[in-house]
Amino acid sequence: MGRSFVYVILGGGVAAGYAALEFANKGVAHGELCIISDEPVAPYERPALSKGFLLPEAPARLPAFHTCVGVNEERLTPKWYKEHGIELILDTRVTSADVRRKTLVTAAGETISYKFLIIATGARALKLEEFGVNGSDAENVCHLRDLADATRLVDLMQASTGGNAVVIGGGYIGMEVAASLVINKINVTMVFPEPHCIPRLFTPKIASFYEEFYKSKGVNFVKGTVLSSFVINPEGKVTGVNLKDGSYLPADLVVVGIGIRRNTSLFEGQLTLEKGGIKVNSMLQTSNSSVYAVGDVASFPVKAFGEIRRLEHVDAARKSARHAVSAIMEPDTTPEFDYLPFFYSRAFSFSWQFYGENLGEAVYFGDFSGTSFGAYWVHNGHLVGSFLEGGSKEEYEALAKATRLRPAIDDMSDLERQGLRFVVTLSQKQPVLPIVDVGSSTSLVVLEKPEYPWHAAAGVVAAASIAAFAYWYGRRRRRW
Repeated sequence: MGRSFVYVILGGGVAAGYAALEFANKGVAHGELCIISDEPVAPYERPALSKGFLLPEAPARLPAFHTCVGVNEERLTPKWYKEHGIELILDTRVTSADVRRKTLVTAAGETISYKFLIIATGARALKLEEFGVNGSDAENVCHLRDLADATRLVDLMQASTGGNAVVIGGGYIGMEVAASLVINKINVTMVFPEPHCIPRLFTPKIASFYEEFYKSKGVNFVKGTVLSSFVINPEGKVTGVNLKDGSYLPADLVVVGIGIRRNTSLFEGQLTLEKGGIKVNSMLQTSNSSVYAVGDVASFPVKAFGEIRRLEHVDAARKSARHAVSAIMEPDTTPEFDYLPFFYSRAFSFSWQFYGENLGEAVYFGDFSGTSFGAYWVHNGHLVGSFLEGGSKEEYEALAKATRLRPAIDDMSDLERQGLRFVVTLSQKQPVLPIVDVGSSTSLVVLEKPEYPWHAAAGVVAAASIAAFAYWYGRRRRRW
C-alpha cells in the first residue's frame, strides 16, 4: 500500500502553509503535492497560540488564523487545499525516512514516495524530564507548541481564575504566556535561571524595562534558580513546586517554556547536520539534492554574518519555506537566500522589533521611562543589530535598512546622541529602485561595502518592505 507525489512537505506547521501557497502560486498541478502532518488540522499561524488564542474575550479560533493570514494573504482552509488539488494527510506520523529511495513510511505502514521533499518538521517543546525532573504529565502542567497544547491551557486557565500560576522559563513563550495569564486574572510567578528575561536577545537594561512593567501588573520574578520537583496530590494534580534554592511556590497551574528540540531524528545519519539542525545551502537544499529543509530545523548561511545559523522564529519559517519552493520550481532564476534575522513580540500594550544580531557593544537611545526606546549593537566598527520598542512605520523601515547596510560607526557617543535620527537620515540617502521579487521570500544580496550600488539599493528596499509588513502586522493583528 502506498502513494506517490512529485512534491511532499513533511510537517504541518507555519512553513508548510507558506510553502503550499508558493507551490500554488507557481502553478503546481493537481495531485502533485501533499502535506503530511501529525496534527489533525490544516497548517495555521502558531504565533496566535501565545497571543490571541489565550485572550478571555473574543479569542482567536480556527479557521481565523490558518496560514497565510499572517502576511495578509489567502486563508488556506481545508477547502482551499482541496480546490488546489493539494492533498492533506493529517493526523499522520511518519516513523521512518529513506532519502536514497525517496520514501517515507507512516505509523500505519503506508509508504509515500516523492521526487522532492521539503522537511518542515519544526520542533517539539522540551520536557522537564530531560533535565531529571518528573511530573510533566500531571493534569495541570502545560507546554505550548501546538493547537492541542493551547486548547488545554485555555481550559486550565478558565478553571484557575484567581489562582496561582507558575511559569517555568523567561523566554518568548514565558513572557507572552505570563501576560495572557495576568489578563485572565491569574496570579503569576516566573522562574528562570538567567539574570533577566529573554537573555538570548535582551540586554539587562532592556529586560529591566519589561520586567518592571510586568511587576506593576502583579508578576513575581524568581531568578537564578530552577524547578527541582513538583508537589503532586493523590489525584495527580500539582499543588506546588519546589525550587533548587529551597523555596516553595503554590500552584494551581504550571506552564513550562524552557525551549525546544528540533525534530531531525528521522534524518540523522542520512543528511548532514550542523548547529542543531539540518545543514542546507543558500537554496535551502540539504546534502541530498532532492531534499530541502526550512524553518526551525534548517541551519542555513546567513550572509550578513558570514556563517551558518539556525533561527527559531516564524518570520524565518515563512520566508525560508517560500524560497525553497522557488528554488525547486524555478532553480535557474531563484537567487540565493539572503535573510536578515528579524524577531518581534507583543505582550500587553508593548510591541518591539529586532533586526540583525546583538553582538558587540550596545548603544541605547530614546526614553526608557516612556514607551519608545531602542538600542544599536556595534561590532568591529559597524552597526550589526538594532532594537526598537514602540516605533512608527517609518522608524521600523529605517531600522531595517540600516541594519542590512551595516554602516561604519566612528563615534559611539554621536550615535547615542542621534538615536533614531541616525538611521532615518541614513535611509533617506538611499535611492529607491524596484524590488526583485522571488515569491515574496527573500531580499537581494547586499555586501557590507557593495561593489554594485544597485544591489545595495534593492536590498535596502526589500528590507524596508519587511519592516513595513511587520509594523502593519503588529497594528492589524495585535490580538495575535
